[in-house]
Amino acid sequence: MIHVGAIAGVVALGWSWRGLAWALGLYAVRLFFVTAAYHRYFSHRAYKTSRWFQFVLALGATATAQKGVLWWAAHHRRHHRASDTADDLHSPYHGGFWWSHMGWILARDFEGTDHAAIKDFARYPELRWLDRYWVVPPIATAIVTYLIGGWFGLTWAFAVSQVLCWHGTFTINSLSHLWGGRRYQSGDDSRNNPILAIVTLGEGWHNNHHHYQVAARQGFFWWEYDVTYYVLRLLAVLGLVRDLHGVPEHIRSGSRKAGTFAGGDPANAGRSAVTADAP
Repeated sequence: MIHVGAIAGVVALGWSWRGLAWALGLYAVRLFFVTAAYHRYFSHRAYKTSRWFQFVLALGATATAQKGVLWWAAHHRRHHRASDTADDLHSPYHGGFWWSHMGWILARDFEGTDHAAIKDFARYPELRWLDRYWVVPPIATAIVTYLIGGWFGLTWAFAVSQVLCWHGTFTINSLSHLWGGRRYQSGDDSRNNPILAIVTLGEGWHNNHHHYQVAARQGFFWWEYDVTYYVLRLLAVLGLVRDLHGVPEHIRSGSRKAGTFAGGDPANAGRSAVTADAP
């Protein structure tokens, strides 16, 4: 419906460069919560934070309408345990491009949250509440954009921005396992793609990530731009996050045994991401 609303709104209101600027600006903000919160924090524990800021991260991520943080992280950990195998939730090699891109998240097969897979965060009642009522933040975002900007705001700042955010996120599940270079033998078909790294604020260095999942940065070298990591560094300076997990030199140089994951055995690829103490 939001896809239809975005197209209908742009057709009805006409093209607007100002509207596009709003859409792209809020796309960047919203995608940051996907990459920094859903992915690097809740899925991989790549850094630490306080309980109150943990909730801020969860709220911002949930506002991107990709279901609750517990749901998202639990399913993502499952992806890493079986990346590009028949048990992978969204491998383009087993379900096809469109399934990996967005079909899987729309399917009823994966609606429930496996709390056992995310028990490190499932013990927080506020996160369980937000996971259950995940539609509240996106609806609130839509209402706020309408109150501030009317139909123009609802169309560009919410609907168009939301569609861009969805597809920006989904390219990592689909294109980053199909298109790009492979620096490391990670045991799957994850790829490094500099174009996707721009689009996704650094997530395009996907082969790096599958090689060493717990790192707060996915651009392992200085020339591999990673906007999410730059913002996390700023938040660390401000005291909002701490203990950003770095990339050891032996990991960056590729000395890790070929075909293994950050957690050791590919079947336990997400283990290193969940051992840190909760805030």
